[in-house]
Amino acid sequence: MKISICLITLNEEDNLPRCLSSCADLADEIVILDSGSTDGTEEIARLFGARFEHQPWLGYVGQKNKALSFVSHKWVLSLDADEELSPVLREEIRELKHHQPADELSGFSVPRCVLYEGRWIRHGDWYPDRLVRLFRRDRAHFAGGKVHERLELTGHVQRLHNDLYHHSFKDAADHWARCEKYARLWAETQFELGRTAGPLAPFTHSVFRWFRGYVLKRGFLDGAQGWRIAGFCAREVALKYRLLRAMHAR
Repeated sequence: MKISICLITLNEEDNLPRCLSSCADLADEIVILDSGSTDGTEEIARLFGARFEHQPWLGYVGQKNKALSFVSHKWVLSLDADEELSPVLREEIRELKHHQPADELSGFSVPRCVLYEGRWIRHGDWYPDRLVRLFRRDRAHFAGGKVHERLELTGHVQRLHNDLYHHSFKDAADHWARCEKYARLWAETQFELGRTAGPLAPFTHSVFRWFRGYVLKRGFLDGAQGWRIAGFCAREVALKYRLLRAMHAR
């Protein structure tokens, strides 16, 4: 199995060395599509022998599909720059490279584990967050709205056992800034689709999100970090619906 490793980037000089160091020895090629970095992203990419292409931002879906158009091999490992393969996941994928997967097999999913405030989060809404990251290029494409793109895949998916690490947020301010960004993009997508929200939606949806993550999915087992994550998630949901209502009220 030959593997093309594929990423999109924008000013990722802090994350990219960790990401590529974890996977470069598995790659038969590395393709990076950049949307205008002004830091050392390109220099780092070229140190790892990556093909580095430029594309003005097309949105998450458009950018990731554009990146896929540059790959040469049938199998693609699609990563975000703030992710890295755990050592055991790297060895699990290395074993796959020695075999030709059955034709009906189109992808492999992995559990993603977030490092948050120095703690690996293994409960709540954030874990296992299983995602297809290794897949056949000819049977897959990205779809979705302005945020939270999804991979649509035709064929059978097999589960891998070991974690993909996610280094998501620098601090609480960074976390909330991204919550605001994603909430706005979500609301814009829903507004463009003609969807509405009732007056109680911000409250009811946020309460449910908190209860699901902290209680039903046992986020409380992640200690103080689990409490803060549940709170941020609930606040983001409330903001999403407030923004959607505000757009309709204009």
